Amino acid sequence: MQQNLQQKKGLVKSVFDTVYNKYDLMNDFMSFGVHRYWKRELIKQINPSSNDTLLDVACGTGDIAKLFSDVNDNNSKILCVDFNQKMLSEGKKRLKNYKNIKWKLSNAENLNLPSNRFDFYTISFGLRNTKSINKSIKEAYRVLKKGGRFFCLEFSKIQNQNLEILYKNYSKLIPTIGKIIVGESKPYEYLVESIENFVNQEELIEILKSNKFYKPNYKNLSGGIVSIHSGWKI
Repeated sequence: MQQNLQQKKGLVKSVFDTVYNKYDLMNDFMSFGVHRYWKRELIKQINPSSNDTLLDVACGTGDIAKLFSDVNDNNSKILCVDFNQKMLSEGKKRLKNYKNIKWKLSNAENLNLPSNRFDFYTISFGLRNTKSINKSIKEAYRVLKKGGRFFCLEFSKIQNQNLEILYKNYSKLIPTIGKIIVGESKPYEYLVESIENFVNQEELIEILKSNKFYKPNYKNLSGGIVSIHSGWKI
């Protein structure tokens, strides 16, 4: 499935080139810190053990890698992948003491990694930024080991009508908040539009099924503002 907004040449790269050095700060402001809870819930679902291998795609500054590593006292091998060099550089600086975390410049549709390599694949608030959801999911399946598991944490479709009205009204303020904190509103106009255009929970389930994932399911968080999708490679 192609994502039309993301097809615009250089758009997504320019968005993250603009916000990379205040990315974490802006996440705290936009979500009132709730994104930290969402990410902890993701790690709780993964339930990592020592010596597990993780591929974290669209890793940003490494939030998921850090949480995954901390749970098992850094006894895991983690590869963080992002298509934006500036975001990777921020992550490397932030997590420079984590010797079990490696970094790679690549994109979700073409990871340039061996097949059947990882126990877990995570993509957090990154799938909607890809040019092709289908190609990204196909690559996720390829690089997972048999018995490995895919996890996607992403903005989704709210299930409660009253909450949806509140959220839509708040979304209109996000570009203004971005202007104040980052100095630019356009990246956050893109953010709002990309969330609105992203597939719903059931549509993503169907994409996972069509790419051979076994027993795909999802869990809504915060009333469906975000959801965690998962599926097994067998």
